[in-house]
Amino acid sequence: LKAVQMLWVNLIMDTLASLALATEPPTEELLLRRPHGRDQPLVSPTMLRNILGHALYQLLVIFTFLF
Repeated sequence: LKAVQMLWVNLIMDTLASLALATEPPTEELLLRRPHGRDQPLVSPTMLRNILGHALYQLLVIFTFLF
């Protein structure tokens, strides 16, 4: 890709990501929640299970279309 094409891709990807973050309404619960400790893992077991499950699902769909 050329430099201008990379800038357009970056602009579109950043715009969609910022819209996704900006459309969630703020709640009082978020302000009252205590911060996470330094010794707690960044990725929780539930989050890891969801990430791996979604990755396997995407691989299954891609390989189904490929073969």
